[in-house]
Amino acid sequence: MKIGAFEIQEPLPEAKDIHAIGMLRPWVDAGSVATIALTRLERHLGAQEIGKLARPGTFFDFTRYRPLTHEVDGKRVFTLPNSNIYFVHRPEGASFLLLHLLEPHAFAEDYIDSIVQLLNAFKVKRYCRLGGMYDVVPHTRPLLVSGAAGSKPLEGVGGVIFRQRRPYQGPTSIMGLITGELEKSNIENMNLMVHLPQYVELEEDYTGASRLLEILCSIYNLPAELSSSEEGQRQYREINSKVDQNPAAKAFVKRLEADYDAQVASGAYPSSFQDAAPPLSPQLQDFLEQLGKQLDNPS
Repeated sequence: MKIGAFEIQEPLPEAKDIHAIGMLRPWVDAGSVATIALTRLERHLGAQEIGKLARPGTFFDFTRYRPLTHEVDGKRVFTLPNSNIYFVHRPEGASFLLLHLLEPHAFAEDYIDSIVQLLNAFKVKRYCRLGGMYDVVPHTRPLLVSGAAGSKPLEGVGGVIFRQRRPYQGPTSIMGLITGELEKSNIENMNLMVHLPQYVELEEDYTGASRLLEILCSIYNLPAELSSSEEGQRQYREINSKVDQNPAAKAFVKRLEADYDAQVASGAYPSSFQDAAPPLSPQLQDFLEQLGKQLDNPS
C-alpha cells in the first residue's frame, strides 16, 4: 500500500505502543554513529524491512547519492539509494518503527509530508532522532550526549545533558520542519546527539555509536551488552597510543580534559566547547589529520 511517497507492505503490523527511531544522512551523522547504532539495534532485535520510497529519484539526485551495481546469477543489478523502513514487534514494552532517512535534494516538502503520514498511519507515539556532531571534547572522557524532549530536558534519563542553545542563524536541514509537523499530530519529539572529538574525525566512530545505544538501552530497557563495542575500544586505544607519542598532541588533550572536568564539576555545560578550544599549530593540525586517516584506513 502507498503511504505518501512510501510503499509499505500489507497488512500494517499491529502494536499498541509504537515508537519511531530515525536517523538522517548525511546531516548530523558524524562518524556514521546514528547509522551504526540503528543497524546494530535492527540486527539485535531481528527487525524486518517493511517499506521504502516507491520512486526515490523523485527526491534524490543520483549523481550525489550514487546507485550501486553488482552481479546476481550473471546479471547486473542496480540498487538505488533509498529511505528504508523497518519494524520490530516487542511483546513487552514499545515496538519500534526504524527509519533510515536520506536528506532530500528536491520536493522536500512532499518528502516531509510523507514521513509524517507514515508516522500517523502507524499511530506512533514518539519520534526519536539519533545523531552525532563533532565538538571540542576529549576522547579520554565519556562522550557527551545531549538530548531533549521537544524543548525540555529528558526526564528520568541518566547520562544525557540538556543544553540551552544560543539563538542559531545559519545553514540547517530542511528536515527540521518535521518538528512542527509532529507537534500538530501530537507525536512526542525526542532527539539524542553524541558529541565526538573533533580532532580525530573517524568515518565510523564505534564508541560514539555505543554511547547512543547506552542511552537507548536505558530508555527502552534493552540489554546493556547491545551497547558494547570492542571495535570502539580498539579505535580509542590507538588514539591514546598515537597521542602519547606526540608531546604537543598530548598537551592539547590535557587541556581539553581540564575544561571537560571543570564543566562536569560545575554542571554548567555551554552550547559548545568550541570557545574553550586551544589554538592548534600547523604541525599539530597535520598530525591530527593524519591520525584520523590512519585509523580510518588501518593496514
